[in-house]
Amino acid sequence: MLDKVRKLLAKAEDPACTPEEAEALTAKALALVAKYGIDQALLDAREERAPVVGNRLVELSAPYLREKAYLLHVVAAALRCRSIRLERRAADGLRVSVHLFGFESDVAGAELLFASLLVQAARGLLREPVPAGEQPAAWRRSWLVGFGAAIAHRFEAAAARLSEPEAPGTALVLADREHAVDLAVQEQYPNVRTGRRRRLSGGGFDAGSAAGHQADLGGARVATASRSELTG
Repeated sequence: MLDKVRKLLAKAEDPACTPEEAEALTAKALALVAKYGIDQALLDAREERAPVVGNRLVELSAPYLREKAYLLHVVAAALRCRSIRLERRAADGLRVSVHLFGFESDVAGAELLFASLLVQAARGLLREPVPAGEQPAAWRRSWLVGFGAAIAHRFEAAAARLSEPEAPGTALVLADREHAVDLAVQEQYPNVRTGRRRRLSGGGFDAGSAAGHQADLGGARVATASRSELTG
């Protein structure tokens, strides 16, 4: 299943792919990943497999580290994972990584979708010129936060649609897995703190939000790009 998702995302990210084709491919990949995680949970429950929570450390690359961490948090939460942002100061500046906790199918899906959405955000951001009078880095940071917020709403809409045909017992199985993930996080980070709400000086939030809100997850209309990182 995940191999199929990888192929769909690779096609969507091909520069030769039209925006309409990219929309359809990305939407299908999002739905498959969400369904795959639920199917795996039900299979484990039927076969009485003991739940095993895994974890993975994702090192982010500059620039816009905190904005990328926010986007990964959005994706992780949508796929029943927990994420802990870790920051440290190094000789060459700020380093940010995200510690993901969840079941393997969910963590793998979260990493795949994060990589795809990051590429899509890069193309969308590069297509929009920074308005006159705006500081470019600040505007792009706020654009990315707006984009991430819109993506969160799109995931919520998709989750609502997917939950309608749930089989009996699905909600209980997913709740048990969520509890197991929470326990794993608490064991490793017993004193984790919620980060403070950031104040953004840039004016790009609405533009970024509009890019993410062009359609719901059934027809995501966020432009795709090559695999290059966001540039400053």
